[in-house]
Amino acid sequence: QALADRVKAVKRELDEMEPMVGGRIQHDTLWACTTCGACQEVCPVFIEHPLKIIQMRQNLVLEQEATPGDLARTFRNIERQSNPWGISNGQRMDWADGLDVPTIEDNPNPEYLLWVGCAGAFDQRIQKQTKAMVKILKHAEVDFAVLGHEESCTGDPARRAGNELLFQMQAEANIEALNGAGVKKVITSCPHCLHTLRHDYPQFGGHYEVIHHTQLIDHLMEAGKIQPAGRSVKNVTFHDSCYLGRWNGEYDAPRRVLNRLPIYGGVVEMKRSKRHGFCCGAGGGRMFMEEDGPRVNVERTNEILATGCEAVAVACPFCNIMLTDGTKQLDREEDLQVVDIAELVASTLPERHPGTPTTPPPQEPGPLGPAAADE
Repeated sequence: QALADRVKAVKRELDEMEPMVGGRIQHDTLWACTTCGACQEVCPVFIEHPLKIIQMRQNLVLEQEATPGDLARTFRNIERQSNPWGISNGQRMDWADGLDVPTIEDNPNPEYLLWVGCAGAFDQRIQKQTKAMVKILKHAEVDFAVLGHEESCTGDPARRAGNELLFQMQAEANIEALNGAGVKKVITSCPHCLHTLRHDYPQFGGHYEVIHHTQLIDHLMEAGKIQPAGRSVKNVTFHDSCYLGRWNGEYDAPRRVLNRLPIYGGVVEMKRSKRHGFCCGAGGGRMFMEEDGPRVNVERTNEILATGCEAVAVACPFCNIMLTDGTKQLDREEDLQVVDIAELVASTLPERHPGTPTTPPPQEPGPLGPAAADE
């Protein structure tokens, strides 16, 4: 009888408790997470915090219909135009004007499919790194193509922000296009696309070898197909993307690429780097939400500025956007360049036509030569 009374008392206590989502854990707390994985990385009892948070976000979005306004707009944009910004999907290939970029129709059986991503296609700043990657691929004579207008948002912002229904719709459409084109290998410069294509799409029948653009550039350099010949920045630090580093374990390829470039002052590591790197603030759908209180991207930008480097190299379009915004908010745009690794590599490549040797011509010492590094 005593046990039965105790069970009733516990049930009564549970019934009287506030609900988990929106009660014991406030909505703002759940939406503040960038899913960077830093908590999970150091958790001594291996709790998967981001997964739990995403599941609670699903409750907010799909059951409670408590989606923040910024995200509701983002979801509508993906539904209507297949990208989070709501730009007409008819403009998805505008970035390639004049570049002679092969689509899957032009080159039906490429070795690699270049997954451009929404930021790479629509954001004017990120279009520069997309064009840089195309220059690298052509320089190294890589057999590639793009999906063109058949490409659509991977659904990453929707899944991380709790809209599982929208994510699955996007995944099924993209997998149909990829499988229909017979794609086996995918290159992408976006770690969020990389993570979704590599880890999420197999759940729905999309099985591909997915590699990050820094991994391919590293391979091409190792094979001698890319031999930087021009000048680069004086010194640089590298910002680790959470979804490339902690979520996909790639810390070395970007650094190997940077160490092969003519960066005469070298690569400077920040205190918070690699598995302990600090987030830019864009993951988990936060890219499309306004931020209250201290801004994550500003804090990270201050850490980068403290290195005294001329440039920060990034390997993620969201990191690029957030850190560029950080320099603007701090009024330090003139003091720090935010550049994708592909842009740094492309800037050192000599102009050449297919079939010409890749060995660089002799270089005259420039203002960023060894003497400049000693100043």
